[in-house]
Amino acid sequence: MIDARRLRILRAVADHRTVTAAAAALYLTPSAVSQQLAALEQETGHRLVDRSARGVRLTPAGEILLTHTNAVLAQLERAEAELAAYGAGDAGTVTVAAFATGIGLVLAPAIADLTLAAPGIRVRVQDAEGDASVPMVLDRQVDVAVAVEYRGAPGEDDRRLTRVPLYSEPFDAVLPVGHRLAGQDQVAVADLEKDPWIGPYPGNPCHDVVVLSCEFAGFQPRLEHSSDDFRAVVALAGAGAGVALVPRSALRGMELAGVVVRPVEGSAPTRRVFAAVRQGAEGHPLIRPVLDALRAAAGRVL
Repeated sequence: MIDARRLRILRAVADHRTVTAAAAALYLTPSAVSQQLAALEQETGHRLVDRSARGVRLTPAGEILLTHTNAVLAQLERAEAELAAYGAGDAGTVTVAAFATGIGLVLAPAIADLTLAAPGIRVRVQDAEGDASVPMVLDRQVDVAVAVEYRGAPGEDDRRLTRVPLYSEPFDAVLPVGHRLAGQDQVAVADLEKDPWIGPYPGNPCHDVVVLSCEFAGFQPRLEHSSDDFRAVVALAGAGAGVALVPRSALRGMELAGVVVRPVEGSAPTRRVFAAVRQGAEGHPLIRPVLDALRAAAGRVL
């Protein structure tokens, strides 16, 4: 008999690529993870992982078991959801990880709506960058992620997750008021090739959007200043330190002294925001109203 708890450990090792990282995500010791993997190998009669100095890789047998693991864990999530529904399940806590703008734009309004529609549901919020919240869901650290599309993000066909599209928004060009293109109605990214750039750090999904937009325009941006705080990015642009691409919603209510904001000419770079839960959990009587409230709040965005 295969222990489902060990299947969770196998998936964490596959996701994190090292025993140490998987152990940290699961709040276990590395030796405990190694022991559970060894027990799982004994249960299945197959070697499931290869260890090397560069980390852990699943064997072909491990990959086969991982495919079934995703289905088994999703079914367990559905079972928990049905049992919660059977037991009424109209009161409890749902933990949501979201990036700062997403908190202000959709999560906070969703919480306000839930206060009236489902007063028994308490939402606990954790601030997390747009690429950090999905791994938190997979590691069972949170119940729901409000995340941003990024390179390497789990796709819509990923059997570990159920994704709910929320909203898309364009990036606008932010230029110093004295910039040579400040008088134009729209700005082409290609025309900013020679400028110094201000943008988020690598690893931030918005960094990927900026770099890919410039690459599509035929150049690599010269990123001279880095900040994940868009208020700091705009302030630097206002000081004449460079140009930037900033999500439109992040500019709402911001002090824009010293800058002009212009739409991007042509196909503007876009930030796509979605909610994600572990597959099978979308029907849980506590999680379903949160997803519905997020979807409704997103419908009022932009």
